Amino acid sequence: MLKLNLKIEKHTRNRAIVYVLTVLFSILFIYFGNGFASQGMTLFEGASMEKPVKAQVVEVQEPRTDSYSLDEGETSVQNIYIDFSARILNGWQKGQVVECNQTIDGFTPIGNKEVEVGDRVLIFHSDPSSASSIWMFWDYIRTDTLLILGLVFMALLLLFGRGKGVNTIISLVFTCLAVFLVFIPSILTGRNAYISSIVVCLFTIVMTLLIVNGANAKGLAAGVGCLGGILVSGALTLIMDYFLRLTGLVDEESIFLLYMDTPKPIDLKAIIFAAIIIGALGAIMDVAMSIASSLAEVRDIMEVPTFGALMKSGIQIGRDIMGTMANTLVLAYIGSSLSMVLLLIAYNNSLLGLLNKEMIVVEILQTLVGSMGILFTIPLTSAISAFVYTRAGGNHQKPAQGMQEIE
Repeated sequence: MLKLNLKIEKHTRNRAIVYVLTVLFSILFIYFGNGFASQGMTLFEGASMEKPVKAQVVEVQEPRTDSYSLDEGETSVQNIYIDFSARILNGWQKGQVVECNQTIDGFTPIGNKEVEVGDRVLIFHSDPSSASSIWMFWDYIRTDTLLILGLVFMALLLLFGRGKGVNTIISLVFTCLAVFLVFIPSILTGRNAYISSIVVCLFTIVMTLLIVNGANAKGLAAGVGCLGGILVSGALTLIMDYFLRLTGLVDEESIFLLYMDTPKPIDLKAIIFAAIIIGALGAIMDVAMSIASSLAEVRDIMEVPTFGALMKSGIQIGRDIMGTMANTLVLAYIGSSLSMVLLLIAYNNSLLGLLNKEMIVVEILQTLVGSMGILFTIPLTSAISAFVYTRAGGNHQKPAQGMQEIE
């Protein structure tokens, strides 16, 4: 019993050390990665320094209307102008009540709703350099509601996941910081998007598995399987890029990227590569971890676990996962661009022409390449798990209850 307690204590101490080192490494990676990726960024130099401020509506005047015709009086468009007072909630003018104006353009089919007393809005100076400038309505504040929803999500993670929930939140924060503070600045400063996306994916895989699961056989198997799936997806993307003759001009946002004032022109085909592997990373990591975890449980209930038996179980588990994960990617990509898909279908009378539009081709490519990455992840993770779990030559002793709880 004493030996078991010492073993549990050592295991706990080692895991705590790995956890702390992983968190420190993640902080350093994001800090120095952001410094390196942001070097030479001049995108915002010379841009207007005027920023919207938060405000709350305290008084609203009667709306004014103004009508004008588009086609010699046959079609009338009505604009609505609303004067209101609002109390500024942040910035150096916090507490001041200022006069504001909201304009609802009648030419737009759906405009913002008219402001009401109590609404929390964003306002800005129409012309800060002019003494006669007024504050203008920018938009409604929506981040407060999103913040509440995010807090509810975190609370549910903690409720159901407990310790794992805390680790999940931490890993999610580091993943978002890596994308927004390292990957995106590296693209905007003209650095190689292929390398940047691979580095961020590697960081996310290692960081997530070490923080959520620790440095154990399960995490090793899942990590190697996930890495293999991502490399397969990346390689397939490069190959199909050549055969499909992609240009990277999938939408109007791509054209805007070409005209951005960056130190080096942004490689649009590299953006497609990055979008595919980063988009597939979550599903591939999910599959790899599910198989590695399931095989760990299978190993614990087998009298004599063998490579063949575990490999067979992993493939069978992977078959059950495969269908839902492929659907996950298909539905995610369709859902993210549903409006554009509807427009393309509505205004195209040729199915052949529609399917050969680069925008549609890239969506299909994302789905197929991501799904193929999952397919390769299943046998690779199964093989690595079977090898790692039976590396002692098939001799296996079920871990004690205390060790199971630690795992």
